[in-house]
Amino acid sequence: MKNFALIGAAGYIAPRHMKAIKDTNNNLLAAFDKADSVGIIDTYFPNSDFFVEFERFDRHIEKMKYEKEMYLDYVSICSPNYLHDAHIRFALRSGADAICEKPLVLNPWNVEKLRKVEENTGKKVFNILQLRVHPSIIALKEKVKNTKSDKKFEIDLTYLTSRGNWYNTSWKGDHSKSGGIATNIGVHFYDMLSWIFGSVQQNVVHIHETDRAAGYLEFENARVKWFLSINAKYLPEAIKKEGNTTFRSITINGEELEFSGGFKDLHTMVYKDILAGKGYGLEAAQTAIEIVHSIRNAKPIGLKGEYHPFAANS
Repeated sequence: MKNFALIGAAGYIAPRHMKAIKDTNNNLLAAFDKADSVGIIDTYFPNSDFFVEFERFDRHIEKMKYEKEMYLDYVSICSPNYLHDAHIRFALRSGADAICEKPLVLNPWNVEKLRKVEENTGKKVFNILQLRVHPSIIALKEKVKNTKSDKKFEIDLTYLTSRGNWYNTSWKGDHSKSGGIATNIGVHFYDMLSWIFGSVQQNVVHIHETDRAAGYLEFENARVKWFLSINAKYLPEAIKKEGNTTFRSITINGEELEFSGGFKDLHTMVYKDILAGKGYGLEAAQTAIEIVHSIRNAKPIGLKGEYHPFAANS
């Protein structure tokens, strides 16, 4: 049984980490969040200690180590994007490996500096790249690998996940903290695409606004038109009529990739890989971070060239 601590216990994604820790028969010793709406902990680890002040959380970890000889094996990090770097460093300095949500960090140079912290501490950083363990995505990777063709795959990526007014008030609406919409809701798709289709050859941004972004990515083996939005008005009419608030679609050479199911236990699968001595570290996270950093800093060119059809909607 491994000992875990969790940072960001009140967040949306934290219960998936708690479940993964529980499902892999490990123990959550302590959790931290400055918000105290964390009753979900009772479902998984009612005996876990909880702190709303990071200083007391830090002190507790030290006391467990030196007074009770209880050592952390892993720190799971579900905090806001801009804090990931600092919390990863805390985990490594505490003698634990870090398991961090996406995006691992906001800037490519943060990855380089974390490599030095890994070297100095002897501990590892792991990123939650759950699409890499999704059965449909694994099957697609195998299909692409076995396809003998000089032509690149033609891909349309569309992801709309409606968010209310709270979004812009929260840290997610602050680009300096979230990295913007492409980073916040798109990074796992960019990781998946680079994992399957190879290195980036071109990265063009057509639109980059608070509630939507669109662009064109060309990989070694694929040409990708992408569109992301958190605004319900961009949802297809059929989706609106059904009362749904999310639309996720990937078409490859005109054929829909079915991957809407199978998301339930992906975090647990990632944890199992990490605990088995596998998992995805800094090197695996690098390309997607470079992609979103480029998107965030690019000047949008408007509706020119290879743009996603949804980009023309106003």
